[in-house]
Amino acid sequence: MRLSKIGLLPRIIIAIILGIGIGLISPDGMVRAFVTFNDLFGNFLGFVIPLIILGFVAPGIADLGKGAGKLLGITALIAYGFTIFSGFFTFSVSQFALPKLLTTSDQIHIEETVDTLTPFFTVEMPPLMGVMSALVAAFALGLGMASIKGTTLKNAFEDFKEVVEKIISVAIIPLLPLYIFGIFLKMTASGQVLPVLSVFIKVILIIFFLTVVLLFIQFTIAAWVSKQNAWKLLKNMFPAYMTALGTQSSAATIPVTLEQTIKNGVDEDLAGFVVPLCATIHLSGSTMKIVACAMAIMMLSGMPVTFGALAGFILMLGIAMVAAPGVPGGAIMAALGILESMLGFSAELQGLMIALYIAMDSFGTATNVTGDGAIAVIVNKIAHKKG
Repeated sequence: MRLSKIGLLPRIIIAIILGIGIGLISPDGMVRAFVTFNDLFGNFLGFVIPLIILGFVAPGIADLGKGAGKLLGITALIAYGFTIFSGFFTFSVSQFALPKLLTTSDQIHIEETVDTLTPFFTVEMPPLMGVMSALVAAFALGLGMASIKGTTLKNAFEDFKEVVEKIISVAIIPLLPLYIFGIFLKMTASGQVLPVLSVFIKVILIIFFLTVVLLFIQFTIAAWVSKQNAWKLLKNMFPAYMTALGTQSSAATIPVTLEQTIKNGVDEDLAGFVVPLCATIHLSGSTMKIVACAMAIMMLSGMPVTFGALAGFILMLGIAMVAAPGVPGGAIMAALGILESMLGFSAELQGLMIALYIAMDSFGTATNVTGDGAIAVIVNKIAHKKG
């Protein structure tokens, strides 16, 4: 079987296993070779992050400014509300649960690994602009494109978005397993891998539990608004959940999500509008994973975890992931910029985030997709009231 035909998650798992196994026996020279690759790849990621923000956030905001008028605004507001609720809900539970699950023996200091494991050389790749500059530019350009009649700039940004998507799918995603292999190789060689694996398992269990609770809350709200049975609504969406588990793609699951949403009593035309839109702007499951993973890694690394820092991060996260790349792990790619600028994540911490996030990518995507059905039920009720 060709390596390209193996899914990203299996490749990540293989990379982690090989990194640990080879790290136990490899000489320092081999470790340093991969540390050199990781340094180059990390610098390249830092260069690309502002481009990702510009390429996805600007046209995403521009798209929200056109179309179905007030109904589009209502849908976007509900989707953002669900996403932000997911972030703060996850913060509250994680703030309580993670300190009880993570012991002092779990803590590591990734930046303080063995001094000899340094790159053979480094190549600086300064980004064209800072992350916050890219975000401000994306908001300003996106709102501007949404408010003017001309389409030249918007078409240019759509082309630019395709270029960034190509960079992600051709250069970044294929090399991610090698990057993660290098991270675990270095951590194993420096004796810090066991705490990381312990944390991975604990965070995965927490997030799986949280996704179940979150979906129950979302469909309880939808049932209350529409005066239907929450369990029946959720049960009808189960095929979409299972499809998303397999595809790891909200976009690929749209046909199933549409069919099951209509079974929940949503008008066909309205479902055809809400479901594709929410496939790009509703990211409750992705936000849950990113917040929980970020908090775990911050605690793992001895970084302070405060409400003030995480609150701003969560609010920005809901916007930064608008129209995230349609590839497995696309949301974490869109979130790397604010992980760096708002939480102070280094390239190696970002690598750990990517590995931990992708390990649960199916669960997050399935939560996003299933929640789209709850939003459609609510918007359908609002539309009928207005009618």
